[in-house]
Amino acid sequence: MFMNESQLNSSSRDSTDSVLDRPPWVTTTLGCFLIFTIVVDILGNLLVIFSVYRNKKLRNAGNIFVVSLAVADLVVAIYPYPLVLTSIFNNGWNLGYVHCQISGFLMGISVIGSIFNITGIAINRYCYICHSLKYDKLYSDKNSVCYVLIIWALTVVAIVPNLFVGSLQYDPRVYSCTFEQSASSAYTIAVVFFHFILPIMIVTYCYLRIWILVIQVRRRVKPDNRPKLTPHDVRNFVTMFVVFVLFAVCWAPLNFIGLAVAIKPEVVVPLIPEWLFVASYFMAYFNSCLNAIVYGVLNQNFRREYKRIVVSVCTARILFQESSNEAVERFKSKPSPLMTNNNQVKVDSV
Repeated sequence: MFMNESQLNSSSRDSTDSVLDRPPWVTTTLGCFLIFTIVVDILGNLLVIFSVYRNKKLRNAGNIFVVSLAVADLVVAIYPYPLVLTSIFNNGWNLGYVHCQISGFLMGISVIGSIFNITGIAINRYCYICHSLKYDKLYSDKNSVCYVLIIWALTVVAIVPNLFVGSLQYDPRVYSCTFEQSASSAYTIAVVFFHFILPIMIVTYCYLRIWILVIQVRRRVKPDNRPKLTPHDVRNFVTMFVVFVLFAVCWAPLNFIGLAVAIKPEVVVPLIPEWLFVASYFMAYFNSCLNAIVYGVLNQNFRREYKRIVVSVCTARILFQESSNEAVERFKSKPSPLMTNNNQVKVDSV
């Protein structure tokens, strides 16, 4: 069942009343927090994409999933988050029903795309480290692109049912058109399981197997049957493991709240304080800007390429400013036509 425009407008009026009861510092804090998230999200993930594009060392099968994850994070910063920001400063949703549905849909695309890409990265790392002999065949360039396309196809398939269940609604507590946890208990339980718990289980299994192998290699247990792991391989694995942990930590509170609400809504909903619900949402939103920071801190190749890109951009700007200033100086120092000798003679003769 869809929420029509009259329901949305009614919800917006209710949201205005509820927001007015909040101290001004609350909306200011949430707005500044979201602005920071948007700026870091856009700049950071663009750096990730350009780094992989520019650096041959980074152009490999594994980083195709990293770029795909960066695109998923960019989606929310370009459209849904700015609309949430508008809603915060307008004390309610005044952008209409269509924008509400598109915003909620894209937000779902980003979230599900992120967890599916993180799962794809974990499987890729597992195959690279634990099944290295088969890796090149499994993850050829063509196969890797196909895997990414499959991930996005599954993401779209996973989010489309929301349009028919009517679960994309405006929530005044978080100023967002988002997934309504109490819309359908069975559907919410299915969403939490298939879009969060199951992927987390798969990723956990992959990384546990990798950790066990790394420990065995370092302790030289059965060295003849184990692949040789370079420090670079271990650092890359640790980087992607941290990305997974941060995602799980940022999204776990919201998913567990949704699961509890779906199981016993009449009991759980009154028990959840508003601050906890809002904090869980904005913590989940914040996750979209963290991955690029993790790559820069933990991955030397990304860190170097970040510096090169920033330096090249700054240098180009400085060179442009210098050339502009030189042109202005040349224009200022060029003698006026009235001050040439010929003109002076003409003036004297007159």
